[in-house]
Amino acid sequence: MQDIIPTVQEFFRSISWSGVGSWSWGATGQVVSWLLIITGFLGTFLPVLPGPVLIVAGAVTHRFWLGADQSVGWWTIGWLVVLLVVSMVADAVASAMGAKWFGATKWGVWGAIIGGMCGLFFGVLGLLVGPLIGAFAGELLMARQQVAGSLKSTWGTFLGIVVGLLVRGGLALAMIILFVCDLAWK
Repeated sequence: MQDIIPTVQEFFRSISWSGVGSWSWGATGQVVSWLLIITGFLGTFLPVLPGPVLIVAGAVTHRFWLGADQSVGWWTIGWLVVLLVVSMVADAVASAMGAKWFGATKWGVWGAIIGGMCGLFFGVLGLLVGPLIGAFAGELLMARQQVAGSLKSTWGTFLGIVVGLLVRGGLALAMIILFVCDLAWK
C-alpha cells in the first residue's frame, strides 16, 4: 500500500497542466477537497447526503492529492474516522432515545429504529418520517397503546431526531475544525 500511494501521486503530477494557465494540480486538489468538505457539512443537515462521510472523504482526498508535506496527518484522519463513527451512532440512537424518554415501550423504540432504517430507502422524507411512523406503529400495534400514548412517544422520537441532527452538526463542525487546525500546523 505504501508503494502505491507515491506511484499514484507521481502519475498525476507528471500530467502536463500547462494548458490550464496558472492553475495548478495542487489548486485543483484543494478545490476538490474543500468541495467535499463543504458538501459534507451541508449534508449533515440534508439527510440525502452522507455528511460526515464526505468530510472524511475530503480529508483523505486532500492527503492523497497533495501529499504528506502539504496535508493533514494520518492521526488527524484517524480522529476524523472516530468522529464519523460517533456521529453515525449518535444519529442512529437519537430518535430511539427520544422515544424512550417520552415513555415509549421497547416496541416504540424498536419501531423508531426499524422505521429509520426503512426510511433510508425513501429519500429525505423517509429519513424524517420513517422513525416517526415506526415509533407510532410499534406503540399502537405491538404495545397496544392508545393513540394518545403512541403520539406522545412519536413526539419524543421527533425531538430525538432534532437532537441527533444538532449532535451530528456539532460533530461535523468539530471534524472541520480538526482538519483546519492540522493544516494550520503545517
